[in-house]
Amino acid sequence: MMAEVMKMREEEKKRSSLNKFFKKRWVFPAIYLASAALLISMIFWYQTAGNNTADKAKLTEEGKELTGMHDNDTVIEVNQSFENVSVPVKNQDEVDYVTQFYDSNASMDEQEAALIVDGNKYRPNMGIDIAMKDGSEFEVLASLSGKVTAVRNDSLLGNVIEVEHDNGVKTIYQSVKDMQVKSGDAVKQGQVLAKSGTSQLNKEAKNHVHFEIRKDNTALNPLDFFGQPFTAFENVDKEAADTEKQEDASGETEQDPAAGDSEQQETDADNDGQSQETDSHEEDQSNQMINE
Repeated sequence: MMAEVMKMREEEKKRSSLNKFFKKRWVFPAIYLASAALLISMIFWYQTAGNNTADKAKLTEEGKELTGMHDNDTVIEVNQSFENVSVPVKNQDEVDYVTQFYDSNASMDEQEAALIVDGNKYRPNMGIDIAMKDGSEFEVLASLSGKVTAVRNDSLLGNVIEVEHDNGVKTIYQSVKDMQVKSGDAVKQGQVLAKSGTSQLNKEAKNHVHFEIRKDNTALNPLDFFGQPFTAFENVDKEAADTEKQEDASGETEQDPAAGDSEQQETDADNDGQSQETDSHEEDQSNQMINE
């Protein structure tokens, strides 16, 4: 009983002290100010968070406009400028180059070896034909990173894959089968494109891949570029420009000696004709005087 009485007295003391606390003048203003400060802080935090989200979205959209990329675009990392041109096979030590590139500056024997017999016609080989030494089938790999621009079936050439690169460079793979890519695909160097096959155009090569490198649609000898950096193709333009300058310079300074002799002969003939006419006229005058 005493314990209950003591407990009731303690509760009355607490209520009394709480009532005294709220009767003080500064309590309610303090509570109001604290509530207002908390409310303002929450509003400020909400506005700041909303602005950050909007800024991020704006930056993202501006970035898409600057780069031309959209949500459904695929980003592919290609370090093509830093790549070395590679042989389009896995084990290059196990291959033979069964037909060489036709070089107009090569010897007659080398040019003859680079001709492909097509019925009763001879075609210059605009690439190289690669085959395994043991004649087995092999995987054809991308020589450089790039974008596939054409994949077509061709009974004469043995199917064709074309891959486009920077600066007007294109690699072409013919006489292939089981093609693993389609037009529009982005491929990386060393990626499997197809398997080697045969073609009606060059039956003597048997199982092989016909590989070409073209710069601005001009065929280049792939053997000159294997192991070279991609920037080596820039020298092709410089060499072509230097050759054109040399040809222009030689054309301006050279003269045709035969033309000069011809002009001199024409001048001499005219002089001889005039001299003969003068002598004949003088002879006529002399005869007339004698007759008189």
